[in-house]
Amino acid sequence: MSPDLQNPMVLWLILTAALAGLTYAFVRKELRVRVLAYGAFLIACGVAIWPPYEQDGRPGKIHLGLDLRGGIHLVLEVEVEDALNATVDDAVATTREQATRQGIEFGRVQRTDPTTFAVEGVEPARVKDMRDILRDQFGGTWQVQAAGEDGFKVQMTDIYQRQLRQQTVDEAMRTLQRRVNQLGVAEPVIARHGSTGDQILVQLPGVTDVEQAKRIIKTTAQLALRLVEDAAPSEETLLQSVGGKVPNDMEVLTGSGDSPGERTYYLVRREAMATGRDLKNARVGVDENNRPQINFTLNPTATDRFSRQTGRNIGRQLAIVLDGSVYSAPVIQSKLGADNRITGTFTTQEADELSKILKAGALPATLRYLQELTVGASLGRDSIRDGVRASVAAMAFIVIFMLVYYRLSGLNAVIALSANLLIVLAALAYSGATLTLPGIAGIILIVGVGVDTNVLVFERIREELRNGKTVRVAIQNGFDRVLTTIVDTHLTGLIAAAFLFQFGTGPIKGFAVTLVIGLVANVFASYFVSKLLFEWVLGKRHVEKLSI
Repeated sequence: MSPDLQNPMVLWLILTAALAGLTYAFVRKELRVRVLAYGAFLIACGVAIWPPYEQDGRPGKIHLGLDLRGGIHLVLEVEVEDALNATVDDAVATTREQATRQGIEFGRVQRTDPTTFAVEGVEPARVKDMRDILRDQFGGTWQVQAAGEDGFKVQMTDIYQRQLRQQTVDEAMRTLQRRVNQLGVAEPVIARHGSTGDQILVQLPGVTDVEQAKRIIKTTAQLALRLVEDAAPSEETLLQSVGGKVPNDMEVLTGSGDSPGERTYYLVRREAMATGRDLKNARVGVDENNRPQINFTLNPTATDRFSRQTGRNIGRQLAIVLDGSVYSAPVIQSKLGADNRITGTFTTQEADELSKILKAGALPATLRYLQELTVGASLGRDSIRDGVRASVAAMAFIVIFMLVYYRLSGLNAVIALSANLLIVLAALAYSGATLTLPGIAGIILIVGVGVDTNVLVFERIREELRNGKTVRVAIQNGFDRVLTTIVDTHLTGLIAAAFLFQFGTGPIKGFAVTLVIGLVANVFASYFVSKLLFEWVLGKRHVEKLSI
């Protein structure tokens, strides 16, 4: 096809111009406007769906759903408590920093549960100053209460908790969207699922490397840069220096040792110098030994804080923690800035995947699989083949029935039905809606509904002819007196489809969308197009008998 003809607008204009010429030459004057309007619309529908499937490297206009293309279907639950814990930890770090800046001495500040932290051991002369800091920093969204004479309890309000839970799920959806975009998946579905408010539906049609997609989607990729207090080859040896018990402001993490298969245990600060939320960029690089590493850049605000804290801790180890595991723990040799790196025993593929995940953004909370379904590409092709066979069989049976029972008038119904299907497919292509297996079932149902409309009209025409009306009057009365019935039956179908769309899940919504489009298209095709065909064929001739 010529490149110019590949432009849908150019192709439509050329075909419409040809139709206009044929209409002027062969159609009666009083019908020309309708023939040209209906014809131009149907030509636009044909152009909209071409090519319907992938052809010569061009993607098809009909978007196929997961059950037709193959891919993965996941239902994930967001562990929102992770985000609440992180928010409280940020508040703890802010409180410590503000109190230290103002020279207030205190015992400790620590998280006590996912929504609360406590301030203890404040020097008596500065209790009021600490209260002012807490109210200035957290007033409105947190409740500040006295806890004894030298302490405070700071707790999130219920409204703030609900906001954080919703924001966590929204942020997780946005992060998943960015990660899926990096996978290059066409027409992904990422939406809320269920009634609890913390579940996400992910559908990735056409994914071939399912395991890679699952790794990238599921990996939390929570990066944290934390100070190391001590390191040892075993947890028992590590805890000897702290009396056998992990302090409240620290935790034990593990990482790879110097030799393959070895593990090193690290006692690290809970409070992070920087996190994945502070990242500006991440990319794959190579270290001095030509091994893969991940280079990352912090944003300006985090860079200022990170520089101050590393400058005060030169000579100590800095743990680079990803999803609770220490990837490396280099010694801070000088004040660090915006550009840093993560080294470890990466393969090139692992480094590439991790850099993509970090660049897309860390998930605000851990995701847990509730449901997992993999649909193979061959199964999708089988579904398409079976669906097409069912549609063709239904269409063939109806065509034979209409031609046998209604004779030449049945040909009118077949043309109207074909126009109906063309409009449905064009609407799916133009709107970008996804065609699923239930959608194909909806198309088959539309074929039956379309024939039912024609049957109503034709039986009314037969009744008028039996009552002694002329052919022209019988056709006019047949269409006019059935219009109200057609509108009523289609309106009830639209109401049912609307409820299916509102309360149904993904496949049911696909069925509802197809049904709505088909019902609207059927009114146009089975009434207006069919009526125009009768008027065109009859012409101005005197017809005494109608083949019906």
